[in-house]
Amino acid sequence: MTAQLFALCFSAARPASLARFWSGFLGWELATDPRDGVALLPGDDTGFRIRCLPTREPKTVQNRMHFDLTSTSPEDQRATVARALELGARHTDVGQRPEEGHVVLADPEGNEFCVIEPGNNFLADCGFVGALACDGTREVGLFWSEALGWPLVWDQDQETAIRSPHGGPKITWGGPPLMPRTGRERLHFDLAPPAQGDLRAEVERLVALGATETGAGPGPSGRALMTDPDGNEFCVLAPK
Repeated sequence: MTAQLFALCFSAARPASLARFWSGFLGWELATDPRDGVALLPGDDTGFRIRCLPTREPKTVQNRMHFDLTSTSPEDQRATVARALELGARHTDVGQRPEEGHVVLADPEGNEFCVIEPGNNFLADCGFVGALACDGTREVGLFWSEALGWPLVWDQDQETAIRSPHGGPKITWGGPPLMPRTGRERLHFDLAPPAQGDLRAEVERLVALGATETGAGPGPSGRALMTDPDGNEFCVLAPK
């Protein structure tokens, strides 16, 4: 069995405050995180949690991944944007053109996300959390398809997308040109081996697929720090 996508982790100067924003905005339940930080448990079909982890490093560049959130009508899109702004989000400029229909916002720690216009065919069968859009190559999309056991649902012109067989949001990679890499990423994946799995065996499987092991994380529970073929950091947690 393959590892599961356990969490999308946000590094945050104020983890509890950031968690409250996303909890209020998405309607997800706040929970104590036994490892560190604050966790949000999905109240929909997303299939993975959000973890907000403490960091002292300031955010200085645009993130390489962000949520694309869906809307059902122009009125629904405006209401979603208004709710985000009331909770502490702000408008931000990432180079979007005025004629584009989506609205680009940033959460209270500056993490970008988009509220997509209604009628987007690519996200038509997705819930409110339509996609996690990532900067990345076709190679990294194929890697994550194999790593998670999620089938490709798009593979065209160097752009790829995968989706869990159980539904939920898509994970997409936009292909080249890629953003320059400066410093550590503020968002990363946590993977969890099956309950009866083996951490070392899972690390070796991911290395065979093209990942690189970069070290062991702190703490008695143990975890492996890795990078995918594009150099994006992720963690493999010890089985529970």
